[in-house]
Amino acid sequence: VTLSNASCFFQRLKPVIRGDEIIGSYDMNGEPHEFDSQWRTEDCLECSCLRSGISCCTTYGTPVNFDEEKCVSIFNKTACAYEVVEKADHSKTCEVHEWVG
Repeated sequence: VTLSNASCFFQRLKPVIRGDEIIGSYDMNGEPHEFDSQWRTEDCLECSCLRSGISCCTTYGTPVNFDEEKCVSIFNKTACAYEVVEKADHSKTCEVHEWVG
């Protein structure tokens, strides 16, 4: 059973040039990356630098079907995952019926 499918986006090549050679691409924050490199952003996207540009995908699902009156979803950037907990007591988890992303 698949818990979630990643959502992805692609950014066209913004060439990083060394001498006469294109060696990589700049990402959406203006940071240079060499071709065939991979990294995780602070927003938990898994990215890779391709010869055609940069591809990034989420690695987490977003909860969409839970009791929103009683519970709240909180994104944990360290774990790169959502936690759904009771509003009144964050130590108690809530049941989630559907995830997207």
